[in-house]
Amino acid sequence: MKKSFFLILMFSLFILAACTDAKTQSLKEFYKDAKIENVDKVIIQDGSTGASKAITEQEQIDEFLSLIKDIEFTPQDNQEERKGWQYGITLFDGEKEFKFTLSEIGDTYYNSNPDIYPIVDNYYKQLGTVEK
Repeated sequence: MKKSFFLILMFSLFILAACTDAKTQSLKEFYKDAKIENVDKVIIQDGSTGASKAITEQEQIDEFLSLIKDIEFTPQDNQEERKGWQYGITLFDGEKEFKFTLSEIGDTYYNSNPDIYPIVDNYYKQLGTVEK
């Protein structure tokens, strides 16, 4: 009985691990994989209010990307669906866009190192204009 339970448990863990091909990588690697080469606009949306702020000045875009591009995202062990998010970010390269939240890229949940939240939160609060 114990042996069959152990085999079922191991098989289940193998299936769960096989369901995601997520790996640890930098944010820059994620958006480069999505064919985003030259970011010309960034929109940051506050998940608690729905308000959005756009960054369109290239100098500001470069400054923001320099703060977040090297952050490492590691897949979380728990991939159960969640509701809500703190900030959503969209990077634009002409008509192409790459969307992610601070803890979800694609359909995978991640931890960030260093924590991306205080970086984005501080930057968002420094931005002036609010888009609707």
